[in-house]
Amino acid sequence: PETQKQYLKIIVDESERLTSLASNTILLSQLDTQKIVANKKPYSLDEQLRHCTIVLYNLWRDKGLNIQGDIEEISFNGDEDMMTQVWLNLLNNAIKFTPEGGTITVTAKQMNKKIIVKIEDTGCGMSQETVDNIFKKYYQANTDMDKTKKGLGLGLPIVERTVTLHGGKIKVESQLGKGSVFTVELPQQS
Repeated sequence: PETQKQYLKIIVDESERLTSLASNTILLSQLDTQKIVANKKPYSLDEQLRHCTIVLYNLWRDKGLNIQGDIEEISFNGDEDMMTQVWLNLLNNAIKFTPEGGTITVTAKQMNKKIIVKIEDTGCGMSQETVDNIFKKYYQANTDMDKTKKGLGLGLPIVERTVTLHGGKIKVESQLGKGSVFTVELPQQS
């Protein structure tokens, strides 16, 4: 019975992973062919960032992470659902790659007719090779992480495509052992 439980857990876990892979592959394919964002409307980007942090509360609380924020009141004209996935993905990665007791800092400011959102962590950081490839489909860095915690290599390509569709850009700065900073730059609507 115990061995059967182990095998059933493996089957369930792999089924969930394959379902997620298929869903994300379809989403990325749709985003790749999409030329415009049809459901744009003004919404509170600062509230969206706070909400995404709260949605992931259990994950960062369980690791004893310190979450800091310096978020200005910002209105953004975009697809709220699409952008929610951007922030959830970036925050989830920061949580996943930051060791217990680490810090994640979220800042959002308006400057020079741009909105700048930074998600910074004190995690394991990335090599230059990883930084150079992080937005490529299916790319996964070689890390010491448990294989069950590895992603599918589609989250960041989806993030990049979504940000690009909104007229923005994303970049990452990272150092092994010192953490990473993902910076999203979006156009500020007048």
